Amino acid sequence: MKIRNMILTATGAAMMILPAVGAAAHPSHGGAQQEILRQPIGNVENNYWFDYLTDIQEAEHELKKDLARATDDEDRRDAKEEYRNEIADANKDYKKEMKEKGYNVGRVTVGR
Repeated sequence: MKIRNMILTATGAAMMILPAVGAAAHPSHGGAQQEILRQPIGNVENNYWFDYLTDIQEAEHELKKDLARATDDEDRRDAKEEYRNEIADANKDYKKEMKEKGYNVGRVTVGR
């Protein structure tokens, strides 16, 4: 029962993080909109997924702190560039781990 409660707690924590993830994807935060996953690959909530959510939350938190301390446009550009790099790194790490575990890590694009 204790493990089940831990899983439910972790899932609840992920659900609390997701609204922040949506805010992090907003173009005004980082210039070009970054791809932030809204659900785990293969719908598998594992340690890699929770690590990913933590990385996204930390990137959002750091961006807010950096923007609050920014004194000029260059500081703001640097903060946004660092944010974009952190998001890209989180995506790369998570997708790499899931691919190594055998999950399909593709992207489907539907065109006209």
